[in-house]
Amino acid sequence: MEHKSGGDSERQRVPQPLIKKRIASGRGAMEQPNVTHDGEAALTPVFWVAIVITGVVTGLFGAGLMALLQFVEKLAFSYHGGSYQNAVAATSNVHRLSSLVIAGIIGAVGWFLVRRYLKNEKSEIDDALWNGDGELGARRSLATSVVSEVVIGLGASVGREAAPKLMGGASASVLSHWFHLSPAQKRLLVACGGGAGLAAVYNVPLGGAIFTAEVMLGSFALPTVLTALACSLIATMTGWLFLSNSATYVDIPTYRFSGSIMVWSLVAGVLIGFLAIIFVRLIGWVSARRAKGPTILWLMPLAFAVVGVVGFKYPQIFGNGKDMAHEAFLGVGGLGLLFALFALKPLVTALTLGSGAAGGVFTPFLATGAALGGFLGVAWTHFWPGSPVGAFALIGAAAMVGAAMQAPLAGLVLVIELTHTGFDLVIPMMTATAIATLIGRQIDGYSIYSARLPRRGE
Repeated sequence: MEHKSGGDSERQRVPQPLIKKRIASGRGAMEQPNVTHDGEAALTPVFWVAIVITGVVTGLFGAGLMALLQFVEKLAFSYHGGSYQNAVAATSNVHRLSSLVIAGIIGAVGWFLVRRYLKNEKSEIDDALWNGDGELGARRSLATSVVSEVVIGLGASVGREAAPKLMGGASASVLSHWFHLSPAQKRLLVACGGGAGLAAVYNVPLGGAIFTAEVMLGSFALPTVLTALACSLIATMTGWLFLSNSATYVDIPTYRFSGSIMVWSLVAGVLIGFLAIIFVRLIGWVSARRAKGPTILWLMPLAFAVVGVVGFKYPQIFGNGKDMAHEAFLGVGGLGLLFALFALKPLVTALTLGSGAAGGVFTPFLATGAALGGFLGVAWTHFWPGSPVGAFALIGAAAMVGAAMQAPLAGLVLVIELTHTGFDLVIPMMTATAIATLIGRQIDGYSIYSARLPRRGE
């Protein structure tokens, strides 16, 4: 709090400002709620050094994991850039099935060994932050991340962002011991590292910082935002040494606002909100029943084989769904294809996770939202023609990830930053995202992250 002493205005804030006197009105700076103090995690010089190092290390881990992913994609499907799904589609059905069965075997053996011999180490970053002190095991986190990227490169239907997010958090956990940080400082550093991992591999520094604040910490207090921005910025710029600094989804047109799109966003927000609840519940159901112990050794290859068979007709479901979303943003695909993709992607992702696999769900849900938005948009244009399908896909993606993450700001910013477009669609995008997130919150409230938390004691 602030008070007067000896006739002069003194400002009692943590940390202390250099200027001690109040402004002429005598009102206190700390009347603004987000700037009162550092909280339990003091932003000491040592902590800022830890933030910088965490950002650099996270960026390097992100680049390394993406290099591993690209190597496996090249090995499995002769993928050298451009569209991953086109490279998959160019192979035979036997090749696709074999690739996923091999992924299932590698994943089953790898995760079985990790969970058996490193069972005393933690590698669930969300659980470590929300229900613990942020402690993560470096060995288990690294092994889990490596296996995850290998199976994704071979076609597994999970997101690539979970591994760099986990390694950012694990790096921060290790550094917190090196710098003898307090438990509160460690928790903040681990959250910043996790968001920075997402930022580095997708080139979304602002989105990564907002993800840290809104999802991982649930706070937009100034100390949280400052550290999250710094860590995500440093990780992203470090990643630029090895990764592209362009948009993840390139060449998306600048779609214009229209009355048709605005009215559609009101209806779509409601539908997407209800479907997001169903999809999140599905992820929660399979996560609670995922294969454990020796069961994973036969169930994962079998589940991956089922996904491979589905991929005979729909190679778009291979991998994290990046190209599936990209084509929807470009307005590619008819009514039947878009319906099939939005219905199948969460199902094959749930099957993959239920078999015991570890991986992200952000990109699969973004791809599902893009395909769903495109499908609803194509149907809408039969009644109110004139608006491009890609615009509906962008709005659908933002609404789906915002509702599924229960983080509308992060959803909006991430879609805009991933595509480097959508500014003219901000109003309908905000509308659909707000409606979808509100419906999810009022009816259920789980997110793709809280629904995946392990049972107590596991």
